[in-house]
Amino acid sequence: MATIHVDVVSAEQSIFSGEAKFVALPGEAGELGILPKHTPLITRIRPGAVRITRADNGEEEFVFVAGGILEVQPGCVTVLADTAIRGHDLDEAKATEAKQIAEEAMKNAKSDLDLAKAQGEFAAMAAQIAAIRKFRKK
Repeated sequence: MATIHVDVVSAEQSIFSGEAKFVALPGEAGELGILPKHTPLITRIRPGAVRITRADNGEEEFVFVAGGILEVQPGCVTVLADTAIRGHDLDEAKATEAKQIAEEAMKNAKSDLDLAKAQGEFAAMAAQIAAIRKFRKK
């Protein structure tokens, strides 16, 4: 059985490193599915869920990323995330509160820069809440 090595890292820490059968994540132009021996690729990733099917036990690892860069080589996938949180560490109440704060910041923005920052935070929290709800269903 062919596998691909996967590394998911953020500025703070390494979140996942291991062999996988399959990786799925939100690319800039839509959902990407990566199998072993995939064509080389570099692209930005959007906020959302990285799903990794482990090679050792077939279980799915789940990591929320708030954007970043993806590099794919035939034997290796590297996710360089702005922020990455393991699925079991996600807190829906905190994400909902942060989303509401971002909504308020959008309403009260005094400049285009303030508005853009608030919109980015709002989008990241909305994606995190969606990822949490999807993860919890499983």
